[in-house]
Amino acid sequence: MTLERTQSLPAGFDGQHRIVVLAPHPDDESLACGTLLAQAFSGAGGHVICMTDGSASHLGSEQWSPVRLARTRKAELTRAIQELGGTANDLTWLGWPDSRLHQVDFAAVAADLDERITALGAQHVFAPSSDDHHADHKATAQIAAHLRTRRPEWSFYSYPVWSRWDDPDFDRAIHGYAPLFLAAAPRKAQKNAAIQAHQSQLGHVIPDDPDGFVMSPAFVEKFVAEDEVFWRTP
Repeated sequence: MTLERTQSLPAGFDGQHRIVVLAPHPDDESLACGTLLAQAFSGAGGHVICMTDGSASHLGSEQWSPVRLARTRKAELTRAIQELGGTANDLTWLGWPDSRLHQVDFAAVAADLDERITALGAQHVFAPSSDDHHADHKATAQIAAHLRTRRPEWSFYSYPVWSRWDDPDFDRAIHGYAPLFLAAAPRKAQKNAAIQAHQSQLGHVIPDDPDGFVMSPAFVEKFVAEDEVFWRTP
């Protein structure tokens, strides 16, 4: 199924309104929302709230402890935001343990996010799709759902990461969501630079964990070359 590309996008996509991206891990913000954030940083402003510390991507490494890896991934995320036109002040690092976000109190975290986002002056929130199979993505989507009940006047959008990569029926699956597409071409170089900032996830930093996570070239190219996909969260 070929989905029709939306010609006009609602408020929150044009850089004229401050936005917040909830990222389960460092790199999700660049992969799924790099263009969106670059436009926001060039206009009214954007902010990334990273939910976890990203420390579980290379658990087999002896050289890279979870603490060391978390510190590195925070630095990589900061560089990625800078590549997109933001600054270190545009990052909130919550630092929950990677792959264990499902263990937190969703309502309590949503209440905390409510305060933080209100202080930022944003009313457009982007969170991962509940269709993504990773537990941290699903947990972030559930936390966003709790936040929606607190702030029904805000606009909430979902973005896919893993479901876009590993669901062969992705286009058909999201057709009912009335997806919105944000053109990649105008910000392609910036987005690629942001993804490349996550060197630990590209196989360039950690040499002693052959089973650790690595973004393949095909994976990176898909997210760099293709339009970003979002849909209004009901």
